[in-house]
Amino acid sequence: MNDRHVALICAFYEALRRADEAAMAACYHPEVSFGDPVFQELEGRARVMAKWRLQLSRDGGLSTEFHGASADDFSGTARYTARYRMDETGRDVVNEIEALFRFEGDLIVRHHEEFDFRRWSKMALGRPHVLLFGWTPSWRQSIRERAMRRLEEFVT
Repeated sequence: MNDRHVALICAFYEALRRADEAAMAACYHPEVSFGDPVFQELEGRARVMAKWRLQLSRDGGLSTEFHGASADDFSGTARYTARYRMDETGRDVVNEIEALFRFEGDLIVRHHEEFDFRRWSKMALGRPHVLLFGWTPSWRQSIRERAMRRLEEFVT
């Protein structure tokens, strides 16, 4: 166990809970990369923080419940629940997320999140979308492209 890295992960999620973008950014290495099933690869602190600004700007905001972290000298894991309203559909989302981290210089240099894309899309977009479009790679790609277009509005 590396207590400094566990504390870093906890500090990140505490800052996310408070919507404190400056404190979140301070946890990240300048060359951080982020990935999840929707935003597959984001490089650099500015783009990664733009993703979080996008999440925090949602109608009703973003609320999180942190479930704990573990870490060693090189990597770490965390679990949390994210709750928000999907702006495009007005649907409430409760997303269970597993996060993986890599550290460099006592900062987060890699942040990768995993969640059930099918479960998320049913909550976020609704069953009719799922029934009409299925789980085709092109449908997933269209969701990713829309998310990236929205993200570009938040890149500073």
